[in-house]
Amino acid sequence: MRADIPASTAWPSLPVEHESRTCAPGSIRTDRLFQGRQEILIDHQGETYRLRITKSGKLILTK
Repeated sequence: MRADIPASTAWPSLPVEHESRTCAPGSIRTDRLFQGRQEILIDHQGETYRLRITKSGKLILTK
């Protein structure tokens, strides 16, 4: 965990698997973030954003 991010903001439901990690420190793989879904909602400063995976595998973030 990065020192500049408080432990209270960590995602306890997304444990880091050090032996199979293939992404940079502090990043989350999309397969773990989306957990089989094509779309997730993100609450940021009282606003809701929609992050989705397109059919071509790209990410689109909309407000």
